[in-house]
Amino acid sequence: MTLTVTEENAGVRIDVYIAQTTELTRSAAQKLIASDDEAVSVNGMSVPKNYKVRSGDVIDVEIPAPIPLEVQPENIPLDIVYEDEDVILVNKPKGMVVHPAPGHYTGTLVSALLWHCGDSLSGINGVIRPGIVHRIDRDTSGVLMIAKNDAAHVSLAAQIKEHSVTRVYHAVVLGNMKNDTGTIDAPLARHPVDRKKMAVSHAPGARRAVTHYEVLERFGACTYCRFRLETGRTHQIRVHMASIGHPLLGDPVYGSNKTAFEQRNADLLMGQCLHAKILGFVHPRTGQYMEFETPLPKEFEAILEKLRASAK
Repeated sequence: MTLTVTEENAGVRIDVYIAQTTELTRSAAQKLIASDDEAVSVNGMSVPKNYKVRSGDVIDVEIPAPIPLEVQPENIPLDIVYEDEDVILVNKPKGMVVHPAPGHYTGTLVSALLWHCGDSLSGINGVIRPGIVHRIDRDTSGVLMIAKNDAAHVSLAAQIKEHSVTRVYHAVVLGNMKNDTGTIDAPLARHPVDRKKMAVSHAPGARRAVTHYEVLERFGACTYCRFRLETGRTHQIRVHMASIGHPLLGDPVYGSNKTAFEQRNADLLMGQCLHAKILGFVHPRTGQYMEFETPLPKEFEAILEKLRASAK
């Protein structure tokens, strides 16, 4: 890709500039700048990673082609909520990555599905994400739907795009929520510096994100809430709650993860306290609305019991 620096960006470090204007992370930009094959050049010349761009600079960035992955089936037990010839719903445990990604090539939900379903998965998303219509974060537990053929995939994906899929999450957030119910309507985009994070943004390209919440229980220092997603953006609940001063309990990315309660119960939390509890959709073959609910994980229940005890 070729980037031309405008006057408003003059004086920014080149690695920061590339991270702000592309999908690359800052660390990925630094690796390309430092690579022996001169993957990044400014006006035809190589520069150090601390080079500060100037107005009018023409930056060429060559991104190497990704190495194709061989996704292997793995005999990993699945908690199957529902299954038929078109769809399979799985209660994903906390800590499991949905599909292979750098640093997580084995032990994924996709590997478990390939073992369980064989060739009976939609091929629309390619070999890395067969059947995957939507996903939840590694440290979020709960119900996930997978398409077993392309027709089902097209139908389910269209429902997600139309925001007609029912998605209800339960979570514990830090602080005492002011209102019992409310809606957060704030657009999201990639964080301008840390491309692995999302942020509330009104920049061009930001996508509308709407989260409805309801307080279920109050513990003083924390609040147990129910969330209904109107849209389903990456990290939506986590970013929205952090943006109003109530990050999710245990969230190492958008929260501090350093409160006394979090430190005492690190073995139970192991990431954000968030569970995808209810999923509802129209069956792609029958046209019937179906809704499924999964119980809170035992670690989530244990956290609630500890919060109840501390609030007495």
